[in-house]
Amino acid sequence: MKEENITDKTLTRRILSIDIVRGIVMIIMALDHVRDLMHTTALIQSPTDLNTTTLVLFFTRWITYLCAPTFVFLSGTSAYLSYKRSESISKTKQTLWTRGLWLILLEFTLVNFALWFDFKFRILMLQVIAAIGFGLIILSMFIKVNPRKIAIAALVIIFTHNLLQFVPNPDNKFLNLLLNLFFRPGLQMVTPDFIFFTSYPVIPWVAMMLLGFACGRVFEQDNTRQKKKLLSFGFIALILFAILRLSDFYGDPSHWKVEKNTVFTLLSFFNVTKYPPSLQFTLLFLGIMFLLLRFSSKFPVGVQRILSVYGKVPLFYYLLHLYLIRLSVFIMVYAQGFEWRDLLFGPFQFGRPAVGSGVSLKMVYLIWIAVVIALYPLCKWYGNYKAMNNHKWWLRYL
Repeated sequence: MKEENITDKTLTRRILSIDIVRGIVMIIMALDHVRDLMHTTALIQSPTDLNTTTLVLFFTRWITYLCAPTFVFLSGTSAYLSYKRSESISKTKQTLWTRGLWLILLEFTLVNFALWFDFKFRILMLQVIAAIGFGLIILSMFIKVNPRKIAIAALVIIFTHNLLQFVPNPDNKFLNLLLNLFFRPGLQMVTPDFIFFTSYPVIPWVAMMLLGFACGRVFEQDNTRQKKKLLSFGFIALILFAILRLSDFYGDPSHWKVEKNTVFTLLSFFNVTKYPPSLQFTLLFLGIMFLLLRFSSKFPVGVQRILSVYGKVPLFYYLLHLYLIRLSVFIMVYAQGFEWRDLLFGPFQFGRPAVGSGVSLKMVYLIWIAVVIALYPLCKWYGNYKAMNNHKWWLRYL
């Protein structure tokens, strides 16, 4: 069955495969945030530390690595498709610029507040939303450049930025700030009471967005050619990943090794570096993303419809799911007998006691499922509202 036949009129102007895959990663992303804020060991244990993790805990974290590169890449693709539908280049540039600024503002206000719940804002963390915002601003400056040239520039950055892992941190504070902001994560103590933390350095993530913009041309092609290219891109990326990972000489500062058993050796092999996104990380998860885009039409029709509901309203879902999880954290700590004075707020604290609070991994999954289900009717309502009121300019920003 062709994709066009399963869409309603509100979806015919959209690319269904993009909405489906974006819906998948939005759902998975909620799992990571529930684990991060509510799991018993989240404040003291890294789920990818093979010395202390379990198979289920490792996978719970690892599968969510798919989210950010897919989200960023498809933001670039969506920007391309919007640009091609636009009647004015200047209007497109203005829209990209203002959307970028809006996302940066949201990151440093509503998103950071949802994470830390710190009224004093003693920490600001630059994450994926701000990285996308910076990407849209940069993209607005190069909107008229040939997509092939943009793809080349993006690939050069993706394939070479790992060379910076061999460059030591500069002693100069300003240069170190620039390095953290643009190329690799870092923490800046601006004042004794204020921290600026870059977890998503701009350049490598913007490179993914630029590549997504250049690949937008694929979705202008007929269904057969589109699927063929997506399949080719997926296999090429995964083969390159396998070659680089097996050779283990370049593309990721984290080397794999033989572990205590075969399963943990495989975990070590796939335990690639996200902060910043290494070449191997990018190849692996963009490769998976391309295959999901290729085979999304094979999902049952009902599953496609459900996933697309989330995928059509990513920012709306993103903000709501953070605050719903934040509410769940408060319910959890009060149910566990803690009071307001027991809660810890501030840098790298999530509004819960460091000891004695949290839920098991099984409960993390149950809460995750409940959050996703609770958001479905709201996302469906808002998606329909946007489709019927697309003349309202403010809807473009949520």
